Amino acid sequence: MTEIPIIDLSRLSRPDFGGVPDQIAMAMQRSGFFYITGHGVPEHVIADAVDGARSFFRLPVEQKRKVAVTRHHRGFNALGDARMYRAKRPDYKEFFQIGLDLPLGDPDVMAGQPLRGPNIWPEEPAAFRSAFETYYAAIADCGQRLLQGVALSLGVDRHFFAPFYAKPLQRTQAVWYPQQPLSLGDDQFGVAPHTDFGLITLLWQDDNGGLEVCLPDGTWVAAPPVPGSLVINAGDLMARWTAGRYRSTPHRATNRHVAERLSIATFHDPDFNAPVDPADLVGAAGDGAEVTTAGAHILSRINESFGYRKAEPGNDRAAGA
Repeated sequence: MTEIPIIDLSRLSRPDFGGVPDQIAMAMQRSGFFYITGHGVPEHVIADAVDGARSFFRLPVEQKRKVAVTRHHRGFNALGDARMYRAKRPDYKEFFQIGLDLPLGDPDVMAGQPLRGPNIWPEEPAAFRSAFETYYAAIADCGQRLLQGVALSLGVDRHFFAPFYAKPLQRTQAVWYPQQPLSLGDDQFGVAPHTDFGLITLLWQDDNGGLEVCLPDGTWVAAPPVPGSLVINAGDLMARWTAGRYRSTPHRATNRHVAERLSIATFHDPDFNAPVDPADLVGAAGDGAEVTTAGAHILSRINESFGYRKAEPGNDRAAGA
């Protein structure tokens, strides 16, 4: 496989599903990556989010730090704040993250459930909040349609995943890659080689490229921008839930040739307490595989990769929750 396939998600609405489940199964088993077109996220929603993100990241870093990342894993992360596990250097990127916006009085927040809480927002640009709240909702709808195709590709009911998304752990990040000085060398990445933590990722990327995917034979190939598309990949939770049937594939990003690079990544993950039992998706093939919850799995991975989480009291990686 030398190219990442393109799947028209709109064909899933046909009575015969338009071949989409088979295409998803093939992509997930081979590389764990594919593009989707016909995704239903309006272009103006994407454009507003992109404009807001670019305006925010071009602000002075002192102003961006006014919305520095909180204990709820929301807000701004500066250069050097994230180091992928086993990476030699921190990632050369900044990002701003939001999640499901829950008030401090929410029962899960009051109970201290990790990764739960309110979003924080910069005062400037003024339209940033509305743009990202709209994008967050639109990409969530797309994620649910996509997971129907994933469920069908696994031979289970198309709505299998829906009950696990009542209060999802969806996180949406605007990621900005400044131009990377050549003096930093080839072992400096915008995002170092890694696999994603959760179930499935939906990525919008600008026209500058830089994303690369490691195929099963160890070959790194570019995942260049495709107009009107989103890049989709399975994460470690998907691999775990399918007992390895679907691949969570290493990927990386660099920005050595352009003034800046922007992407918006959404980690479309289930409820914190969603049970992850491989036997539910792959039957007998999953018998004996370790059962966990989505939150325990994702939190353990976040604690490995973000410096502020390691320094925070009570973040015992072994506990995983």
